[in-house]
Amino acid sequence: MIVAIVVVLVVLAVIALTVAGASIRVLREYERGVVFRLGRVMDLRGPGLILLVPTIDRMVRISLRTVTLTVPPQEVITRDNIPVRVTAVAYYRVVDPNAAVNAVENYHNATLQISQTTLRSVLGGVDLDSLLSERESLNEALQHVIDAQTEPWGIKVTTVEIKDVEIPERMQHAIARQAEAERERRAKIINAEGEAQAATRLADAAEIIGRNPTTLQLRYLQTLREIGANQNSTVVFPMPIDLVKPVLDAIQQGGATSSAAPTENGALEPGESRALGAGGAGESSPAESAERVENRPDQ
Repeated sequence: MIVAIVVVLVVLAVIALTVAGASIRVLREYERGVVFRLGRVMDLRGPGLILLVPTIDRMVRISLRTVTLTVPPQEVITRDNIPVRVTAVAYYRVVDPNAAVNAVENYHNATLQISQTTLRSVLGGVDLDSLLSERESLNEALQHVIDAQTEPWGIKVTTVEIKDVEIPERMQHAIARQAEAERERRAKIINAEGEAQAATRLADAAEIIGRNPTTLQLRYLQTLREIGANQNSTVVFPMPIDLVKPVLDAIQQGGATSSAAPTENGALEPGESRALGAGGAGESSPAESAERVENRPDQ
């Protein structure tokens, strides 16, 4: 008899533990429970200890934390007919657990699919330059479109970011050439602007120097000082023609005076010198010399 009572007590204890395990649930702070009682949705439960009616109540756990959704690479044809592969990431969270359970079968897969289709449709309407340079505006557009479509499901899409844009190799070379040409254009423009500013400054300096010629001499001396700082430099010192001309005139006048001085001192004129040389008193012609030799008696 005692053994039968013990067996009954053990069976009742097991049944009680089984019923308690089926009716007691513990929800964490970030979890909520959607309870169905005979198929009807009851009030939202959680967090903490939840008591359910065994075999009558059924609970679905829903996490309220932000979920990171990685969108697989999508083949996109841009508006200028360039094929690219775009990878994105979306962040969403459940704001209405009842709608997330009752409005859609699987809210995670549904959000993933709607993110892929929205990514292709939105990025297909822009050109390649906008896709590469206007990431922020495109991210905002994607977030608004996806969030508007997932709102009836109780899903709030907080952020959508374009992670990577893969461009064909031939287009990469074309973009590199375009960037190089753009840099060369900017360099030429900057160089031309610098030359124009330098020419303007030089014109202003020439106007200032023209009003005061002494400034030019001071600038010339400063330039010589800068050149002389290098020991291996050779300085060519130009002399103004205004200073050299009086010296040249004096040299020319001195040369003319020295050529006229022998005539004034009694020297023979050039015609007289030729006459004396032909038959003057101090000299004899070759015919007279030969005659004197023939008339000389032999020794």
